[in-house]
Amino acid sequence: MEYLGLSKIQGGLVILEGVPDVAYDEIVTITQKDRELQRTGRVIQISGDTAIVLVFEGTEGLRLQDTVTRFSGRPMEISLSPNILGRVFDGLGRPRDGLGEIHSKTRRSIAGKATNPVFRQYPRNYIHTGFSAIDGLTTLIRGQKLPIFSADGLPHDRLAAQIASQANISDINDRNDRNVTTQLSIPKFAVVFAAMGASYDTAEFFKQSFAEGGSTEHSVMFLNLANDPPTERIATPRFALTAAEYLAYDLGYHVLVILTDMTAYAEALREISSARGEIPSRKGYPGYMYSDLASLYERAGILKGVNGSLTQIPILTMPNEDITHPIPDLTGYITEGQIVLDRSLHLKGIYPPINVLPSLSRLMKDGIGEGYTTPDHPILASKLFAKYAEVGDIRALATVIGESDLSPRDKSLIEFGRNFEETFIHQHAFENRSLNQTLSLARFLLQDST
Repeated sequence: MEYLGLSKIQGGLVILEGVPDVAYDEIVTITQKDRELQRTGRVIQISGDTAIVLVFEGTEGLRLQDTVTRFSGRPMEISLSPNILGRVFDGLGRPRDGLGEIHSKTRRSIAGKATNPVFRQYPRNYIHTGFSAIDGLTTLIRGQKLPIFSADGLPHDRLAAQIASQANISDINDRNDRNVTTQLSIPKFAVVFAAMGASYDTAEFFKQSFAEGGSTEHSVMFLNLANDPPTERIATPRFALTAAEYLAYDLGYHVLVILTDMTAYAEALREISSARGEIPSRKGYPGYMYSDLASLYERAGILKGVNGSLTQIPILTMPNEDITHPIPDLTGYITEGQIVLDRSLHLKGIYPPINVLPSLSRLMKDGIGEGYTTPDHPILASKLFAKYAEVGDIRALATVIGESDLSPRDKSLIEFGRNFEETFIHQHAFENRSLNQTLSLARFLLQDST
């Protein structure tokens, strides 16, 4: 169906009246013929015969008159084939690498489809990242969603890129795959990277990191840059996750999805909500932000009878480094833990600056220990957590009475904390520690401090 003219333009939204038989989530093409201007939009609200359309590329240049709006009758889709590997797309799934469109009979709605919880398989297998603070204390499990809580100026991009190049998903004991018949003889690991509101330097950094780490041929990138319209950021993670689901559940890959920065996504969501005139919730964000974020995060997991898996590492920069801000707060409720980066550790030269005390992996207990990593892994992790927590208390006491007045035991705890940060958490550039090295180092630190 085609309609001439727009009733209203409001921010990144256009409103059309007198348009019956329009469906929610339907894709719209808006054309200004005399100026050869064409935009793509999505129906986000319907009231009677009035439709509100979110224009992904923004509404700049559109006029109320002489504008032709065509409703496609279909949701937003992406063409999928094994050829998406090694490709770079923009935030709306269009080729950004000059290699042409993906032509395929397989097309999927970017909204995804609801998964019956009965068909989900509980995540079990440990994923090796090469970082002791993660592998030893906040272990990443295949099929998990484990976000990185960071702040401006902290090396979250470097950490995520290194995890993507070092993550070893395919050669861990495949307990979940014992009763699955392998149908395709293909590489088992892929990385899907989605950037929302990223700077050009950040996008180039990830491209270069994937190339240097040998990950380019088994990666897919979706880039919404800082100078791209904010409304486009709503679609970017959905394109990425639809591609990831295809690789995981159709082709049998173990897929690692990196989403950065979820704060930019939430800001775009707030902007659209404000344009729609919705009543705001905490700090101006829409009240439905929890369910909206859940619609993205809950697409991670493992399905019964399927070879592949989908693991998510969302990255978000906490506004004002406030972990109680609505974005990290709601993310923490939905996901299975968090990895928290700390500025004080960063200023000490510790990399990665992971503060292990507020960091947590809720699935860790079910993916480590006998049959998964080593029998003493859970014990070592618990002892390190307990001892490092004591260090925090002693450091607080030392700021009051001075370190020289501490008891010998307290001084030994201060020394343990220093060694823990400088030898266990801290790693040299591109150092990829094995799990045996991580656990051996944990045993040494605990033995040396007794």
